[in-house]
Amino acid sequence: MPTKFYAPHWGNTLPFDLFCRNVKAAGYDGVEMALPLEADDSRIIIDTLKSYDLELIGQYWQSFERDLDEHSQNYEKYLRNLIAANPVFINCQTGKDFFTFDQNRQLFDLAARISAETGVKIIHETHRGKALFAAHIAQHYLTQLPDVRICLDISHWCNVHESLLDDQTEAVSLAISRADHIHSRVGHPEGPQVNDPRAPEWELTLNTHLAWWDQVVKRHQANGTQLTVTTEFGPATYMPVMPYTQLPIGNQWEINVFMMNLLKERYA
Repeated sequence: MPTKFYAPHWGNTLPFDLFCRNVKAAGYDGVEMALPLEADDSRIIIDTLKSYDLELIGQYWQSFERDLDEHSQNYEKYLRNLIAANPVFINCQTGKDFFTFDQNRQLFDLAARISAETGVKIIHETHRGKALFAAHIAQHYLTQLPDVRICLDISHWCNVHESLLDDQTEAVSLAISRADHIHSRVGHPEGPQVNDPRAPEWELTLNTHLAWWDQVVKRHQANGTQLTVTTEFGPATYMPVMPYTQLPIGNQWEINVFMMNLLKERYA
């Protein structure tokens, strides 16, 4: 089953119709994005995606509330809003790094109940500031919650641990075994995103990420299961910027298309 590739809507400044036209022309299978809570605005997005034969991966990132009850209510509200659009699945930045295990577990359990009720798959992203913010923390969650599947965005862990995770091999192996989706951003020990993965100084860092992703791909190929990839290099100021002008030092769109083509060729 061939790997599918999705463009991030994050960072887009073009009219949505033009953005979708570019996404389709570049060779992506769809878009990963959040949806507005306003039904009319959401319908326009869904109809535009359909007009270009692009799939939707629903994206949840709105995790801000410190009060768990309020947090849970908003979590469910946004999940059900995405489910109404019938996405391929939903990728969640679930929980908070300052919640306890039991508090975050309530959110994982809530997502599981909603998924079982609706039939829409919900996975959880390894993301700074969220429940799965660090390799050793995620290892504990994945060990205790054997049904949780993840979006592996390992760039965050490189940043959190200030390393390429040579001392976190067990946690990384467990995460790889539970990954159904990849964010193919390249992180490094001092940040979640290299300035340009094409630059020769990042060769070792890029190859380290490729080796991790190779293992995920190998598992899905062996199992005959669908793997999806979003090429999620972000815009300024996630992308490093020049001083004073704050202009990005790379082109987000070009880098993401480069990553898609690199991985398409590698995993053909």
